[in-house]
This record gives sequence, structure tokens and C-alpha cells, in this order.
Amino acid sequence: MSGFLDGRVTWELMADFWPTADADPDAPAPIADFARIWREMPKVVYSRTLSSAGWNTAIRREVSAPEIRSMCADPGGDLALGGADLASTFLAQDLVDELRLYVHPTLVGHGKRLFTSDLVRDLALVESRVFGNGVVLLRYSRSEPRNQTRNQTRN
Repeated sequence: MSGFLDGRVTWELMADFWPTADADPDAPAPIADFARIWREMPKVVYSRTLSSAGWNTAIRREVSAPEIRSMCADPGGDLALGGADLASTFLAQDLVDELRLYVHPTLVGHGKRLFTSDLVRDLALVESRVFGNGVVLLRYSRSEPRNQTRNQTRN
């Protein structure tokens, strides 16, 4: 993976915890390892309100499809995306190749929808895994190549 792309709310949640998560001597090894990865990994936060961001983070006001495609073409080009609104924006611009959804066993009764009705995609389940804490990973990939239907329409 070559970077983290987050919406403002997700970035602020991450920035509140990960910069010092490994300072706790009782932190489990995976927490300490990820804290180091998070600090060092390049990050982009998409925000119209932030004026500054630390920890190797660039601020962008809007999602630029050409910029994202360029980032994906770089070595190690896989990017991790966080934030429901940002995910919807990426899906609408056809910038998502794979979804990893982590389902946490918590009933909240409300919240943001991750998918809106106008974002229909054919996805194929390629992995599911249950973790010891009850969290379930559902990993989906595109079931058709990027822009296949658009190219077929034009031909």
C-alpha cells in the first residue's frame, strides 16, 4: 500500500489515536506496528475546512480522478480509503477496484449510509473472514473490468 486517503472526519479520528498509540508500553504489537506505519505512510485528507494537517498528510479540497489514477500507477499503488462520503465520491467517479468492509458487532440504530441508491456496482465476494473479536471482513472486487459497459456502448 502506498497511502491513506481519508475524509476529514475519518482523518481526525485517526490523527487523535495513531500518532501516539505505540507510546503505551502495554499496547499490543499489532497496534504499535500500525502506529508506526500510519505515521510514516503518505496520507491525503479531503476537506474543505482543514487548513493544516500533520503526520505526512496533504490536504485536497476535491477528488481529482486523474490524480488518483496517477497515484495508483506509482509503485505500491494500492491506496486505503476511509470515510463514507469519500467512498461514495470515489465510487461515483469509478475509482474503486476493491471494497473491504469490516462489520463490527455493534447496534447503533442510525448512521451514514455507505452506499446510495444511485451507486450500483456489480461486485464479487472474494473473501470473508471472522476475527476473534467478532468483526467480520467482507472483501469484494469488481466483477467486470473498469469501464467495460461504457466501452461496449461506444463500440
